[in-house]
Amino acid sequence: MASLAQQFGGLKCPPISTTKQKLSNSKNHNYTMNMPRKRSVISAASAAIANAQTRERMKLKEMFEEAYERCRTAPMEGVAFTIGDFHDAIEKYDFNSEIGTKVKGTVFNTDANGALVDITAKSSAYLPVREASIYTIKHVEEAGIVPGLREEFVIVGENEADDSLILSLRSNQYDLAWERCRQLQAEDVVVKGKVVGANKGGVVAVVEGLRGFVPFSQISTKSPAEELIEKEIPLKFVEVDEEQTRLVLSNRKAMADSQAQLGIGSVVIGTVQSLKPYGAFIDIGGMNGLLHVSQISHDRVSDIATVLQPGDTLKVMILSHDRERGRVSLSTKKLEPTPGDMIRNPKLVFEKAEEMAQTFRQRIAQAEAMARADMLRFQPESGLTLSSEGILGPLTSELPEEGLDLSEIPPAEE
Repeated sequence: MASLAQQFGGLKCPPISTTKQKLSNSKNHNYTMNMPRKRSVISAASAAIANAQTRERMKLKEMFEEAYERCRTAPMEGVAFTIGDFHDAIEKYDFNSEIGTKVKGTVFNTDANGALVDITAKSSAYLPVREASIYTIKHVEEAGIVPGLREEFVIVGENEADDSLILSLRSNQYDLAWERCRQLQAEDVVVKGKVVGANKGGVVAVVEGLRGFVPFSQISTKSPAEELIEKEIPLKFVEVDEEQTRLVLSNRKAMADSQAQLGIGSVVIGTVQSLKPYGAFIDIGGMNGLLHVSQISHDRVSDIATVLQPGDTLKVMILSHDRERGRVSLSTKKLEPTPGDMIRNPKLVFEKAEEMAQTFRQRIAQAEAMARADMLRFQPESGLTLSSEGILGPLTSELPEEGLDLSEIPPAEE
């Protein structure tokens, strides 16, 4: 034990603080030794990055110089878009924006006030609702203007607020309407016109979207002008002058043309205008005819209002036509399949109207033929006679050429 103690006693251990200090000095020595090495690595990396950037700049410079030289010596080399294409594009998208110029455009949006139109200009153009149609409309869609519609417009103005152009379709439609009126005048046809106003000299009627004047001297009816407002009347063209904006119409000429086509036994569609104790006045294409109470039905009609009302549409047959006095007599009685149908089933009367009218005309024709035949029986020199079928034709054996021997006819009994 004593020797072991002596052995341990001979060992000398340094103090703990002294050991820590030596370790710290050793680490500091190593860090100091490594500093120059790390700095050299960072410097090398920075140099490498700088070199790469320099090479990239040089490469871009070479590319720029090459492109510049190519543009200077051969600007169109490898380019599919030629100078001609460029000029064509300019002509295509560069248009005259002066007022009155016609341009093509496509509607791409609509609102309550109008429509936006793409006319390939620097900004969109606008079509106000007032310029969308020659007729009065509240929304452009009433005139068929919807997104996607491509039309030819006329430039009529410019919006100073945003330099956008104002377009019109009405101008084009006016041109077409005048052309249409000239064509209708040349064809001498009867057209319908709506009376929209009146003045001291006549009434104003709209035809093909244009306002025309109808002098009182050219109106066949004796009704006051106020009663014609909002009504459609038949008209013919008297004068069509676009340069003077003059459109003159005649109702009298149209009525004369219509009356010439009215024949006894013809079936026409009319509208009840008014009721009187003695009958109903029916409008048949701008001309008034009288449907007398006795011609309404085979059955007695005590009160016309139980059968007809103003505004009713019905079929009537022409009984007579006094062209000099302008009077037309009508009948529904002659159109009844069975007596009283006009009271009980007027729909059936209108369905069978043409068929019943045809039967009526055949009876009239046979009666007239019989009357003429009775006259011809005593006039064999005419060379005509009536066959057994009731048809007028050349003289036959049924009637001897020398005529009838009246001496053989027994006297009438008293």
